[in-house]
Amino acid sequence: MTSQSGNGSSSGKERAADRTYDIVLFGATGFVGVLTAEYLAAHAPDGLRWAIAGRDTGKLERLRERLAETHPACAKLPLVRADVADPASLREMAGHARVVATTVGPYLTYGQELVAACAEAGTDYVDLTGEPEFVDLMYVRHDARARETGARLVHSCGFDSVPHDLGAYFTVRQLPEGVPLRVDGFVRSNATFSGGTFASTLTQLSRGPQMLAAARDRRRHEPRLAGRKAYAPPSAPRYAGEVGAWALPLPTIDPQVVQRSARALERYGPDFRYRHYAAVKSLPFAVGGAAAVSGLVAAAQLPPARRWLSSRMKPGDGPSEQRRAKSWFSVRFVGEGGGKRVFTEVSGGDPGYDETAKMLGEAALCLALDDLPPVAGQLTTAVAMGDALTARLTAAGLRFRVAASR
Repeated sequence: MTSQSGNGSSSGKERAADRTYDIVLFGATGFVGVLTAEYLAAHAPDGLRWAIAGRDTGKLERLRERLAETHPACAKLPLVRADVADPASLREMAGHARVVATTVGPYLTYGQELVAACAEAGTDYVDLTGEPEFVDLMYVRHDARARETGARLVHSCGFDSVPHDLGAYFTVRQLPEGVPLRVDGFVRSNATFSGGTFASTLTQLSRGPQMLAAARDRRRHEPRLAGRKAYAPPSAPRYAGEVGAWALPLPTIDPQVVQRSARALERYGPDFRYRHYAAVKSLPFAVGGAAAVSGLVAAAQLPPARRWLSSRMKPGDGPSEQRRAKSWFSVRFVGEGGGKRVFTEVSGGDPGYDETAKMLGEAALCLALDDLPPVAGQLTTAVAMGDALTARLTAAGLRFRVAASR
């Protein structure tokens, strides 16, 4: 990953400063889109110029009415009609925005034209994707142009992968500089999936060969890391005494994101390794969880089984407010290096919806309002917004803490 702006970044940012809107939320009427709109309505500072966007103006109008019931200022909230099937509408939307935040997934199916539009227009972009193939394709196709125009393309700004990326970043900052570092992350949660998340997962699991091909193509385009190493190797299930749980490797995008942050930032040291696990208290649950994942992977390869699974939970479906209120997540990190060992934790409420809406909303606000590093292109949250976004999320109720150090 390249973390420096291209030659055209200054002019791109000058253009962006004159845009009609500071933030446009695309996909605002979907399940997570509504939650993000509600979050922005409650937390956007006075004077922020923001709008909600989607393909159905009637649904946008009803959402605006709903927002105005508790936030009267939203009665005049601008509506922007844009449709993934109409690339011209996406280009127009990107041209009027400083930041576009999108919840419209699966991103491999619906997201590519919007990334292209933002890269071309010098518009900052944030999404919720957990799809490695999509992220790799967007790097190959649009990173160079985004660096020229000054656009910051920041994928995975929800539970994938903010707590893991910023949590590893937070952990590294507790360790000595200039030495090899080792960080392991252990995820626990009692939350449920939405239909959109499930659809993205099925898409990802069904495209193993394409995902590998995209990763290989990205490696051919990425500059080599000179004088430093950063890697996130595959790992085996094990009992992790350091957290008192069985550790199951998590095949998510999160380790890749952490590795890319480590490649871009020298603070991660000359030799950095990250491993990513689900933490399960008992061996029977660990075995059952591994079997369930294997079964889902196998079923995703068969079109009839994939269609049947998709019909069980459709995009737009999601848990009730009462169920979300009982949900929580915790990501514990164990970091070592230079003779020091540190235990940290990032934790919060419902990860897939309430906290994801908070993360996406704060990421958009951070790009629009905060003093950030002069970087452009495809970036991670740690590279684009590290300290500023960590501070925002802490103020918004997520917990970043050092549990122990020795």
